[in-house]
Amino acid sequence: MRPPGSRAADEGRVAHPVTGAAGTPGTPRVLRAMNDRAALDLLLEHGPLSRTRTGKLTGLSKPTAGQLLARLEAAGLVVATGTTEGRPGPGAQLYAVNPAAAYVAALDVNPHRIRAAVADITGRTVGHHELPTPGRRRAVPVVQQVTDALDGAVKAAGLTRADIHRTVIGTPGAFDPNTGRLRYASHLPGWHSPTLLDELAAALPMPCAYENDVNLVALAERRLGAARDHDDFVLLWNQEGLGAALVLGGRLHRGFTGGAGEVGFLPVPGAPLVRHVTRTNSGGFQELAGAQAVPRLARELGVEDVPQGPYAEVAAALLERAAARPDEEPHRALLRTYATRLATGLASLIAVLDPALVVLSGTALTAGGEPLRDLIQAELAELAASRPRLAAAGVREHPVLRGALESALATTRDEVFDTSR
Repeated sequence: MRPPGSRAADEGRVAHPVTGAAGTPGTPRVLRAMNDRAALDLLLEHGPLSRTRTGKLTGLSKPTAGQLLARLEAAGLVVATGTTEGRPGPGAQLYAVNPAAAYVAALDVNPHRIRAAVADITGRTVGHHELPTPGRRRAVPVVQQVTDALDGAVKAAGLTRADIHRTVIGTPGAFDPNTGRLRYASHLPGWHSPTLLDELAAALPMPCAYENDVNLVALAERRLGAARDHDDFVLLWNQEGLGAALVLGGRLHRGFTGGAGEVGFLPVPGAPLVRHVTRTNSGGFQELAGAQAVPRLARELGVEDVPQGPYAEVAAALLERAAARPDEEPHRALLRTYATRLATGLASLIAVLDPALVVLSGTALTAGGEPLRDLIQAELAELAASRPRLAAAGVREHPVLRGALESALATTRDEVFDTSR
């Protein structure tokens, strides 16, 4: 019988991606692929690792860990990056995931611009481009806008379209899986053609996925922000529009037509009953607590020097100013009244979903800081039967784009890191 640290024994051991605990034996090929993936995930999480450190984290012997890293290096998935320093004797060779193993792209679309980014397989952004798309009637077809934005980011990364393994596009609303048409986003001109997805598929050489922008923000928060380690949470987004993302049992809940979380259409007390909501692209909760309601509310409460400009930016400026002066009227009244409006709609979501966590995201929520969060939490204590924790978003810079990159990376890593193929 071979000793436990031998290669033969290690072939029957499955490395746990975090703890290194052994799992159920299987065929050598499957076990090698599982150990390869565990090692790659550890390299992504911890950065460059030596053979010894890789063996300790995976639970494999040092010789087997060395063979694993050599196999991954030969496959182009890891690269030698240097040696350890600061210890007596020669340094140990360090290995890291090869950034050039694959690249992904992401697009964040709204009525005013398309923001595009390219990331390598490690998640590092290597190219960025922003394409303005002004005007309600688009002179340039949507397909060309998408390819122009993508090409700008690809060029900035020093790559070509053929280098991109996968692209994820985030938009307001959602593409109905039953019809392939964009719904709940009548304010996005040019994106409602029944042939748009086919046209984009013909123009883009890589697989392309489409996701609601707020859902992508939730993915970013679950991967990198305030919702890490949470399988059940609601993300409330308030910026150009008011929406929510629902993560239930660790999975995004999209609904039958992709419209789950379109809470701006929610009828709520304190707002007129809005009919034909998809035609008007608004509803009670949007009118009561959307970013466009903040400047109007501020004027009603006597706030002076209400700035001009896009309402999302104006709302953020007003709430940031109020949060800096929470003990002064009328700033205190603005925060208190706005918190009540937000809690009115949130209470309905909480009553139906009973989440453990509610993440507040978008500039019309995060600009209010802790003073606004505390007031919403206090209101929910009286309006909601359960008591979810409220947390401010942890991903503040381009959260839709970051979520789209994380989505593309997750699928691409599953494909590229599968060494059993």
